[in-house]
Amino acid sequence: MHAEAAGVGLDWLATAGPLLVWVIVLSFVFIECALIVGLFLPGDSLLFGAGVVLAQHDADAHAWALSGVALVVAVVGNQVGYYIGRQTGTKFIARRGGKVLNQANLERARAFLNRRGFLAIVAARWIPWVRTLAPLIAGAARMDPRRFLLATTAGAVLWVPTLVLVGYYGAGLLDVVPWLKTALVWGSVAFFVLGTAYGVYRYRQEMRRPVETETEAASA
Repeated sequence: MHAEAAGVGLDWLATAGPLLVWVIVLSFVFIECALIVGLFLPGDSLLFGAGVVLAQHDADAHAWALSGVALVVAVVGNQVGYYIGRQTGTKFIARRGGKVLNQANLERARAFLNRRGFLAIVAARWIPWVRTLAPLIAGAARMDPRRFLLATTAGAVLWVPTLVLVGYYGAGLLDVVPWLKTALVWGSVAFFVLGTAYGVYRYRQEMRRPVETETEAASA
């Protein structure tokens, strides 16, 4: 496997090994599910890309184990977000003139959760910006903690393993087309790196703006 990776210019993956994938995935999943900076991180593509990179190592056990552990981390992350929202509310999230962190988007997410309740928390796993805001809003709204835990666990079960394993077994199907598999690996890594860099930049730009209050948004 190492020789094959070196032959297509992916020797660094053989050196890094699945352990690096574990560290990156678990760190980013927690941040995306718990902290507002996660709003700008490429969570879906990261999970898919992790599966693709693990397939380069033929690491079946790692793909399944990572799916399970990342699922738990996603639930724990959302619990942290829930209790942050419960303690502080959402009043410090919206930014005046923010492209993403603005009162209008916050109200849209809140309305979505109000309309769908339990199912909204489950579905939020598949909606990037709502995925990060949902725990904060649920906590601020004092949603029943056990109901929230059940909903966010159900969502994590549908979200994490699906993306990791689709990436893993999808890449495995491309063994008969080595150049396409190589392109998929590099594309996944590049999208993750560039997406993260752009996300951090967007987050810094948003957080430099002053906090927008609901009164200001209503009068705008």
